Amino acid sequence: MDTPTTSQRWLRVFCVFAVLLAAGVITLGAWTRLADAGLGCPDWPGCYGHLDVRKAIDHVNATNETDPGALREAHKTVPEMVHRYFASTLGLTIIIIAVLSFINRKREKQPLKLPLFLVALVTFQGILGMWTVTMGLQPTIVMLHLLGGFTTFTLLVLLTARVFRWPSFLNDCDVRMLKPIASLSLAAVILQIALGGWTASNYAAVACTELPICEEGWQDRLDFDEAFIFWGHEHDKPDYEFGVLDNEARTTIHVMHRFGALLVTLLVLALVAKILLRARSKFFRNFAFILFGLLSLQLALGISNVVFAVPLDVAVAHNFVAVILLAALVLFIRAINVKCGTGNPRRNGDCS
Repeated sequence: MDTPTTSQRWLRVFCVFAVLLAAGVITLGAWTRLADAGLGCPDWPGCYGHLDVRKAIDHVNATNETDPGALREAHKTVPEMVHRYFASTLGLTIIIIAVLSFINRKREKQPLKLPLFLVALVTFQGILGMWTVTMGLQPTIVMLHLLGGFTTFTLLVLLTARVFRWPSFLNDCDVRMLKPIASLSLAAVILQIALGGWTASNYAAVACTELPICEEGWQDRLDFDEAFIFWGHEHDKPDYEFGVLDNEARTTIHVMHRFGALLVTLLVLALVAKILLRARSKFFRNFAFILFGLLSLQLALGISNVVFAVPLDVAVAHNFVAVILLAALVLFIRAINVKCGTGNPRRNGDCS
C-alpha cells in the first residue's frame, strides 16, 4: 500500500472530524426539535437579526420586558443557534474535504465523486434548514431535513472508510450471499427513519401511550387520507408548531411507526442470525453482535419513549442510535462486498 501523503493524512483527519461533527449536528438538531425550539429563531441565518446568540437573548428579554409575550422564550434561541453554528462548521469541513480530495484525485482509489456529492448535499441541507424556519416547521421539510442529516452522516462514515482503505482484509466468502437481506434491512431502516421523522414533525410521538401498538380500539381511529398529506395541509395556525393534524391522523402515523419497528426488528434479527450461521471469521460474528446490540438498544429506547412520555434525553438518544444503526448496516454491506479470501477462513476478516 502506498504511503499516505501529507494531504492524504489531513484528508483522513478531516473525515474523522466531520463524522464526529455530523454526529453532534444530528444530536443538536434532535434536541432543538424535541425541545420545541425549532422556531426559537424565526429568521435565518441570524436570530432576531443577530448572529451572536447572546445578543439575540438580550434582544428577546428586552422586548418581552416592554411587551410581555411578544417574542418566544429567550432560552429557545440557544439550541437553534448552537445547531446552526455546528452545521455551518460541518459545511466548511466538507468543503475542505472536497478540496483535499481534488488535490489527491490522481492517487489510487481516491474518492472524488462522493466528496463533491457531499458538498451538494450539505448545501441543500442548509437550504432545508432555512426552509424549516421560514416555512414554520412544515412537516415534509422537517422530515427531509432529518433525512438529509442522516444521509450526510452515513455518507461521511462511508467516505472515512474509503479514505482509510477499510476493510483491508479478504472477505469471508460465505457472507457475500447475505447482501440481499442486508440491503432489505437497510431499506427497512431508511423507511423507519422516515416514519420516525414524520412522527416527530407531526407531533405524533404521544398519540399512542400504550404497548404494543396503541390504546384499545386503535383500528377504528386510523385515517390514512389525512395522515400522509405531504403538502397543502389545511389549517388556520400561523405555523406548524405542535402539529395541525387531528388525533386520528396522528394515531395513524404513530401506529405505522410501530409496525415499521416490527419490520426492522424481524429483518435485522434475521440478518444477525444468518451472519452467525454463515460467518467463519471473528470480524463478521462480532459485527452481528454489534447489530444486535444496536437493535436492542433502539427498541429499549423506543419503549422508554412510550412508557415515560418521550423524555428529552431518551428521545434524543433514540434519534442518535437510529443513525448509528443505519451507518452500521452501510458499513456491513461495504465489508461483504470486498474480495473473497481463499485461504484459512478463520484468518480472513480477523483483522481490520
